[in-house]
Amino acid sequence: GRFYNHLCPGGADQITPAARISAAITILDSILAGTAAEAALLRWSRASRFAGSGDRSAIRDLVFDSLRRLYSRADLGRGLTGRGLMLGMCRDTGQDPASLFTGLHHAPAALSAEELAAGAISAPVGRRDLPEWIWPQWQASLGDAAETVALAMRERAPVWLRVNHLRAEPAGALQALARDGIDAQPHPALGSALCVQAGARRIAASTAYRDGLVELQDLSPQWACEMLPDRGSLLDYCAGGGGKALALAARGLGPITVHDADAK
Repeated sequence: GRFYNHLCPGGADQITPAARISAAITILDSILAGTAAEAALLRWSRASRFAGSGDRSAIRDLVFDSLRRLYSRADLGRGLTGRGLMLGMCRDTGQDPASLFTGLHHAPAALSAEELAAGAISAPVGRRDLPEWIWPQWQASLGDAAETVALAMRERAPVWLRVNHLRAEPAGALQALARDGIDAQPHPALGSALCVQAGARRIAASTAYRDGLVELQDLSPQWACEMLPDRGSLLDYCAGGGGKALALAARGLGPITVHDADAK
């Protein structure tokens, strides 16, 4: 009880920001040691039943935001470790690290004199957040856009939904999503593609998703499906989860034959 009250002085779903950083440090150290990100998050979650859903979401964001900005935050935090990444996160986002790294009530240990010294990014930020080995190929492929695209890769990708025309039209799907607190906007040139503006974490439990009015699908495969003609048989030869095959079937195309190298 005393442990929980220190960690969550406001009750459930209110782990202190400093304690969330401690959790992120633990998870990031596990990932840097070779554990897959999802497995590291799941292991922490199972060992931390006191954490509410809001806490888990916030810690997940800390982890993945730092993985996307791995090298620049390591520079700012002076170390490619969980602690270095979280120190770099504070500097990256304009937070005072000394107010969070206190060593009190499950916060990370207080900062050393060396850690208090300002960090510095050692290379252009966009390039620095890509593995060094890929940069020459990246630049050769993208030319003048290389740095711009690298910077874009540091941001979380938007969540896109595809309206299932067998069950709904875009307007009806948008209304159903709104009833569950999910704000989405149709793409100006592809009305069945909906970009989620708010409430993305509510999608899995929403009526629109559970009843099949919408499917999760990135914009690029939706465009690929849209470009195919409305005739002829189709072969999806590298199907994965089958999202594109389902999109084509919803248009009434077919027959559709679906293959993948992995039978599962």
